[in-house]
Amino acid sequence: MILFVFEGAEREPRILKTLERLFFGEGERLVCSFGNNIYELYRQLNEFEGDGDIVSILRENKADLPLGVKSSDFSEVYLFFDYDFQNENLELKEMNRRLREMLELFDDETDNGKLYVSYPMVESLCYTKELPDEHFVEYMVSRNDCQTDSFKELARAFSFYGSWDFIELPEAGRHHLRKDEFMRVKENWSILVKQHTSKANYICTGKNCIPEDKEIVSQQRIFAGQEKKYLYEGDAIAILNAFPLFLFEYFRDIK
Repeated sequence: MILFVFEGAEREPRILKTLERLFFGEGERLVCSFGNNIYELYRQLNEFEGDGDIVSILRENKADLPLGVKSSDFSEVYLFFDYDFQNENLELKEMNRRLREMLELFDDETDNGKLYVSYPMVESLCYTKELPDEHFVEYMVSRNDCQTDSFKELARAFSFYGSWDFIELPEAGRHHLRKDEFMRVKENWSILVKQHTSKANYICTGKNCIPEDKEIVSQQRIFAGQEKKYLYEGDAIAILNAFPLFLFEYFRDIK
C-alpha cells in the first residue's frame, strides 16, 4: 500500500485522482491530509525527539487513517507540501533550516518517506501561459509579493487558463469523458513535466533541458539551488511545482 500525505485536503487529492486515471491505473493508495504547513510538521516531529514517524503524527492530528494501520503497512510514502514563502511567523533563515532538515529526513519513499516541495505553493502548477510556455524557466516571485498579495490570485491572473480544467479530469461519473478530453489533459501533463523538470535542471545546473539523471534534480539539490540563485540574492523563489517532478522520478522513462 502507498501512502500520500498532503498539506491540504482539497486541491492536492484532486490532482492525485487525475494522475491516477492518467498514469497509474489500479492500485491500493491511501491519502491523508496533515492540515498544516511543513514547518508545523517539523515542530511536531521534534516533539517526538526522534521516536515519531509520519503515521504517528497523522494520528496525533486525527487524520483519517484506517483503524490499526501502521507505518510498516506502507511500501512507499510520499509527502507533498508548500514552501509557504508568505509565512510571516518565521525568519527566512529559520524556515530554510527547518526545510533543509525535513528534506534530509524524508529522502526515501521506502524508508521515512519522500518529501516533494512546491515553490511557493501548489498553485505554481497553474502559473503558465499557453502550453508549452517557452518562458517558464524565467518565472519567479518575491517574498514581498507573496506576503502582500495572495499567490493563488497571482497565479490565477497570470495563467492562460481560466481554471484547473486543463490539468484535471472531471470526477468519474459526472459526465461521459470523451477520449479527446482525456488525451488533451494527458498531453498537458506531459508538457508540464518537461517544463518543470527542465526548470529544476536549470536551478541545479544552469541547463534548461530535461536532465539525464533524476538525481540531478533531487529535492535537496533543487532547494540548494533555490537558496543560492534566488533566495539570498533577490529574496525571491523560482516558481516550481512538485507533482511534475514526482512523475518524472516515478516513471524513469518519462521523457
